[in-house]
Amino acid sequence: MPSGVVFALFAYLLYSCCDAIIKGFGTSLSVFEIAFWTALFSFIPAIFTKPKGEHWRHLHRMRHPYLVHLRSIAGVIGNLCIIYAFTHIPLAEAYSIAFLAPIIVVALSRSFLGETVTWQRWLFLGASFCGVLLVVRPGFRELQLGHLMAVGAAVMGGIATTTLRKVAPVEKRVSLLGLPLGYVVVINSVLMVVAGFHWPTLEEFAFLILIGALGGTGNILFITATRTAPISMIAPAQYSQIAWAIVFGAVFYAEYPDSVAYCGLVVVAICGILNVMSDETRIRIFSRLSVFGPASAVSEVSPPLGDDAKLPRRAEADDEAQVAPGK
Repeated sequence: MPSGVVFALFAYLLYSCCDAIIKGFGTSLSVFEIAFWTALFSFIPAIFTKPKGEHWRHLHRMRHPYLVHLRSIAGVIGNLCIIYAFTHIPLAEAYSIAFLAPIIVVALSRSFLGETVTWQRWLFLGASFCGVLLVVRPGFRELQLGHLMAVGAAVMGGIATTTLRKVAPVEKRVSLLGLPLGYVVVINSVLMVVAGFHWPTLEEFAFLILIGALGGTGNILFITATRTAPISMIAPAQYSQIAWAIVFGAVFYAEYPDSVAYCGLVVVAICGILNVMSDETRIRIFSRLSVFGPASAVSEVSPPLGDDAKLPRRAEADDEAQVAPGK
């Protein structure tokens, strides 16, 4: 297993630990206080991940300020929604609904970024949605506000991810890191005062600091993962959080999904992994599972023999010509 995937798995494990601790607060702290303190303590690791040559005093200098602010606002709302969901519904259900975010990303990337979306990707996203319905089963059980908040977190996450794709290549990392955290700290500091602020106990403070430390360490591990492995290999690691949600929910909160919910979680995880894989990787996987052998699937995508057989070489030459200037 590539080291980058290992780093990503550990990063998502730490993120899941943070979510499990947040759930433990329940209603002892408001969602505004939890969001404020965890974001405040997350600033410490963010300081050490600042790229060389960038300065925090320049975080307001942006090429697309409206999009960066939109991402920050979406992050604030999404953060509050997912914290509420974690503290009011089972972890596994919150994760399964939150993983609807890729559907939002694909829909927005097609219209906002002009990206091409294949029918296979839509098929996997539709299957993931069906898996979520198996977990939640609206109409067959009572839905809570936490479920709606998880949907809101998915929508806001999709908006934040799509805008990040647009601005990440041209904006400074201090802006992309500092502004969202700043928004969370400032907005929640006002909201928690309005809602009625009270100081956390020493034990609660210790857990809040632990969340910041684990989340910050997870960010560092994830950055390391993206530098050592392709994103197509790292992205499927996110679905390991479903397994951790089941484990932590059962061990610490006595949450046990039924058999139908387990089937839905498996569908969400498998379809989510297949969706983030490249087309070539999916072809290799299904070709190995094909009853006709690997050659059957490979032949469907192989170029015809004859004069057209030279096309892949010309394509490779074009790719090299595009990459060469950036070296």
